[in-house]
Amino acid sequence: MCQCSHCEGYLTSRIGRDDPVYMTHSSYDLPPLDGLTALLAAAEEGSFSGAAAKLGLTHGSVSRRIASLEHWLGASLFERHGRGVRLTPAGLRFTHDTRQSLGRLSHSAEQWRPRRGRQTVRMSVVPSFARLWLLPHLAAIERNDTHIDLSLDHRTMDLDAREAEIVIRYGRGTWVGVDAKRIMRESLTPVASPDLQCRTHATAAIADLLQWPLLHDSDTSQWRTFLSRAGISYRPRWQDRRFEDYDTVLAAAEAGLGIALLRQPLASDRLAHGRLISITSEHMENPAGHFACVRAGEARQAVLTLRDRIVTIAHEDTQGKAG
Repeated sequence: MCQCSHCEGYLTSRIGRDDPVYMTHSSYDLPPLDGLTALLAAAEEGSFSGAAAKLGLTHGSVSRRIASLEHWLGASLFERHGRGVRLTPAGLRFTHDTRQSLGRLSHSAEQWRPRRGRQTVRMSVVPSFARLWLLPHLAAIERNDTHIDLSLDHRTMDLDAREAEIVIRYGRGTWVGVDAKRIMRESLTPVASPDLQCRTHATAAIADLLQWPLLHDSDTSQWRTFLSRAGISYRPRWQDRRFEDYDTVLAAAEAGLGIALLRQPLASDRLAHGRLISITSEHMENPAGHFACVRAGEARQAVLTLRDRIVTIAHEDTQGKAG
């Protein structure tokens, strides 16, 4: 497949929106639209066979559509490797422009097209956040205009690869190429079951916590930061317990297996219902949090509306608990 500078230069002139020539009647020289769908599918799947399965076509049909698009463009879009294909430099640039252009068309259509039924938005979220907060609020988030195609997964799905349109991520919100909005701010406080709490001092100091097993998920940074305030350098010990999901950490604390750091307001109902008890007056702001993330430059209005709705409902929920 050709990757020469001549083809890339031809590509730039062919799709340059600021080129005065492009604004003449030649702008109606549109690419074959079925070739664009084949291009995007092949780029996402990494093979013509995968694109064919996704579009319900034959391998040969996808190949012919790509060839027709390459003929129109005057540049090669893919090069073969192993059992699949990868985009050429020209293909990468043209695919990027295609996604942006089709996204703008979709955004424009959503503003003017009459609403018929619910729009579907694909969302990925870690299981613990889904069980603790999202599922109880799902009906209010969807309302009557949206259906959330929900995927519960510990793996962070790739927004650029269109594995999901909204991803709920836990961290500090500094991901590259992602438009992230914090869902809620959290504070951390040590908690235990009522039975275990009765065996601790009424106002336990931070250092006193180490007499009990500490419970945590795969991220121990919160415990390290919390204990460092008392000059304690923490490393997980044999008696401490690690669980994959944060809500399992809370369940283990309720069972009297040790002390957990409760994230408020995410799990404040455990305190309100007496299932867990604060065992020290010490608390700290959680440097991490849950963020509703979309692709940078996301144009689909249904996605942006749903993301903002999640943040708004979380804010109202937090204010209600604080009041």
